[in-house]
Amino acid sequence: MKKEEIIKKYKIHKTDTGSAEVQIALLIKEIKNLTSHLKTHKKDNSSRRGLLKKVAQRRKLLNYLKREDPKRYEALVKKLKL
Repeated sequence: MKKEEIIKKYKIHKTDTGSAEVQIALLIKEIKNLTSHLKTHKKDNSSRRGLLKKVAQRRKLLNYLKREDPKRYEALVKKLKL
């Protein structure tokens, strides 16, 4: 899915492009891409470092969402199948 499609799917309101839900969904897409890249390029340590940063950022955003609005957190987890 392209970035615009992900934003359309997870946005909260009409002009939303940066809510926690959108950011988490985009990070999940990037994490999947990097994971598949690293399966074929096992020694690409710079990409591995980027992957770890993205995973940490996703975890921080999920913790933030869980702390601020548990209902939105639960809905997102179900929607993303985490």
